[in-house]
Amino acid sequence: MAIQTDRQREVVVEKRDEKLTPPPMYQVVLLNDDYTPMEFVVGILRRIFAKSEYEASRIMLKVHHEGRGVCGVFPREIAETRVEMVRRSAQERQHPLQCIMEPAPAD
Repeated sequence: MAIQTDRQREVVVEKRDEKLTPPPMYQVVLLNDDYTPMEFVVGILRRIFAKSEYEASRIMLKVHHEGRGVCGVFPREIAETRVEMVRRSAQERQHPLQCIMEPAPAD
């Protein structure tokens, strides 16, 4: 047997003009070394960062000539995961490839 009550509840909705700020972004950067094969770096860029053959080769050459190259810009957790994936893959193949993350420059 159900009992009904006549209680009315008022719902107060307060409108706030809050603007959500996007999460801080981080760039994932590969660092040059004299031992890691260029083909391995291109493979990392294709597998982990989903770069095309052309884009992966361009980034690899930038790393080779300038000492570093940005692989992508991501929220912190994704950037951390990508850095760890690169480190593990390089370690498994016994390559000294280094990958870091740093705050992305503001646009």
